[in-house]
Amino acid sequence: MTARKDYTRPLDIKHGRIDMGHGAGGRAAAQLIEELFVKAFDNEFLRQGNDGAALEIPAGHRLVMATDAHVVSPLFFPGGDLGCLSVHGTINDVAMCGARPLYLTASFILEEGFPLAELKRIVDSMAAAARDAGVPIVTGDTKVVEKGKGDGVFISTTGLGVVPHGVDVGGANARPGDVLLLSGTIGDHGVAVLSQRESLEFETTIASDTAALHTLVAAMLAAAPGGVRVLRDPTRGGLATTLNEIARQSGVGMLLDEAAIPVLLQVDAACELLGLDPLYVANEGKLVAVCAPEAAEAVLAAMRAHPRGAAAVRIGSVTEDPHHFVQMATRFGGRRVVDWLSGEQLPRIC
Repeated sequence: MTARKDYTRPLDIKHGRIDMGHGAGGRAAAQLIEELFVKAFDNEFLRQGNDGAALEIPAGHRLVMATDAHVVSPLFFPGGDLGCLSVHGTINDVAMCGARPLYLTASFILEEGFPLAELKRIVDSMAAAARDAGVPIVTGDTKVVEKGKGDGVFISTTGLGVVPHGVDVGGANARPGDVLLLSGTIGDHGVAVLSQRESLEFETTIASDTAALHTLVAAMLAAAPGGVRVLRDPTRGGLATTLNEIARQSGVGMLLDEAAIPVLLQVDAACELLGLDPLYVANEGKLVAVCAPEAAEAVLAAMRAHPRGAAAVRIGSVTEDPHHFVQMATRFGGRRVVDWLSGEQLPRIC
């Protein structure tokens, strides 16, 4: 017979592992929640101990809700990990709607046998990311699956935010003549994860760009009220897929300037080595904005004045095109179509 575990003792974070009792809803589950999750995420809502959170919402505001599942492999990579990524990703989804993120929820699926020390590292990273962003994790859930039926940890997060009065940001708002702005270099996150996954070594470290972008968005919206029409964070599928999505939603075309799109030299070299196109590689701390032409300079200046947008550039314009093509003016003077991503270039990247 298997010896019965003693859940009256404190969690052995250093040597302990997740077992099925941690997902059974009894003493072990309560201990895991209290000693690991609540301790890390501590706030007034969690302390209530309810199955949900009663939230304060500013009167008269429109709500935005976004949800995302995070299955990145490996769990830890240069510049980040599954924990901070799960916070940043959902905060950014809310912010791309022009909203101010207020609250997060988190749901964990844990595999039996997963080390508690690694879980604590992930949870502490989530807690730090939420504190730094000023967006608390107010409620959540934990489930445990049998060994071999999961992959360590999966995290789903949901974010709730409010849209300030007068803000109308959405994928269908782009118009011919609008300007395309990008907040910085592309491909950093995808290459950082892939290099860790494949144990690739480069002369300089390639780190993920994972970051919360809501304060950058707030600065952009304040710089030119009504001038920002579309915001997107180019995650899976990269910049190319994101722009194709916007072109289809808005019924427009786009023309990019290849020479204007910033790519770190080490990322470009890694992509060439791996047979990847940086335009299709995931980002987790960058955004692309479609702005009215008269507002573009003010928005660009606001981006460059913010630490998350210091390397912001103008990368192209919106065109009238019944086919909704995204095209690129190449460095050699020609043009090519930047099509949708076909298939899965980098699985398990976020």
